[in-house]
Amino acid sequence: MTASKPATLTSSADRAKTLVGESDLARVDVHVIRAEEYEEIPELTDAMVARAAPGDGADLARRRGRPRSENRKVLTALRLDPDVLAAFKASGPGWQTRINDVLRREAGTLRASGDPGGGRRRGR
Repeated sequence: MTASKPATLTSSADRAKTLVGESDLARVDVHVIRAEEYEEIPELTDAMVARAAPGDGADLARRRGRPRSENRKVLTALRLDPDVLAAFKASGPGWQTRINDVLRREAGTLRASGDPGGGRRRGR
């Protein structure tokens, strides 16, 4: 950050419109760090340096987010009757998991019976 000519801050009304979690970079750019603010920054100790792992940070980007599951789900398109889908959605959050649970139970029943069609045939 430089101590050159500071940018003009927006009005408080404009700042109030800023969404929660959104950065106000103009405000950050305007701030000039004073000497006493450096006191807030802890000094590096030998122990901290010893724990440090050299690298460019690329491995950190790969570890972000949800851990990979051993049983990953498969993205597929499935056509359902509107009333069936509406009933599951009306049951609240987790409706997709509940559909998966129902299908898993049915798949177990089909495997146990040895009939891949479940005895149900649709005529065309």
